[in-house]
Amino acid sequence: MRARLIIAVLWCLSWWPLSLQHRLGTLLGSWAARRAQLRMTQVSRINLALCLPQESAQRQQQLLEHSLQETGKTALELGTLWFSRPTGLHRLMQGSEGEHHMQAAVQQGRGVILLTPHLGAWEMAGLYASRHYKITSLYRPPKLQGLETMIKQGREKLGARLVPTDQAGIKALFQSLRRGEVVGILPDQVPSEAGTGVFAPFFEQPAYTMTLVARLARKTGAPVIFTYAERLAQGRGFKIHFLPAPQGIDSADLTEAATALNLGVMQCVNANLTQYQWSYKRFKVVPTGTTSPYD
Repeated sequence: MRARLIIAVLWCLSWWPLSLQHRLGTLLGSWAARRAQLRMTQVSRINLALCLPQESAQRQQQLLEHSLQETGKTALELGTLWFSRPTGLHRLMQGSEGEHHMQAAVQQGRGVILLTPHLGAWEMAGLYASRHYKITSLYRPPKLQGLETMIKQGREKLGARLVPTDQAGIKALFQSLRRGEVVGILPDQVPSEAGTGVFAPFFEQPAYTMTLVARLARKTGAPVIFTYAERLAQGRGFKIHFLPAPQGIDSADLTEAATALNLGVMQCVNANLTQYQWSYKRFKVVPTGTTSPYD
């Protein structure tokens, strides 16, 4: 029943103008920012304090409220992104910046590893990529199984292929790269299995970081590109950004490679601090002998 209710709400929201969705998302985010007991508010405050200690308490509070407002927009715009027809989505794509980096990488013929952090409208970033490039993306099924069909159909409707985050999915990524295609990965997601990550600095904090990107890049020679969809003001749509990855992201030294990966994520985040998902428990896995900041 919970999954059906969520699907129904998102379908209804898909008929609203994006500007109205974003206004309601702003109100929800502002409400959450004033509820200190909410877990997402607590996690956001902890992450901002850890990652941006140089900012004043007032500035951190401003970032907290603005980021939760963006989180509200992220949730409410899903109906439009997943249920709208391709022509409707195309009208929301307000151009791109730095796409020549992506096009040059594709022309090398070795495939491209496209990394999309939890920044802005990452669902739109994936849809934009699938509209312009043949892409296979890693996919972690939702905890609420009743949502899986909706999510998969929404993400695949412009041509993307989703594969699970298991050995079969990893194999599919290698095969796609060897065919010269694009593979999509969320680079700031905490690895779910032991031994699939290393600790590397993220805003000077030790963060358990995936090694998959380095392994893919080294074995295939595929270049790595970062992308994110900036959410424009007043519901005007989204602007897609592409950035080349920092050097060393394909290093044989996995810690060096993970450090470069996190640097790339940070470069994206620093360009738009308020649209990063600070409510995600990025530091939930900690080095031995230390305690979780979220406890």
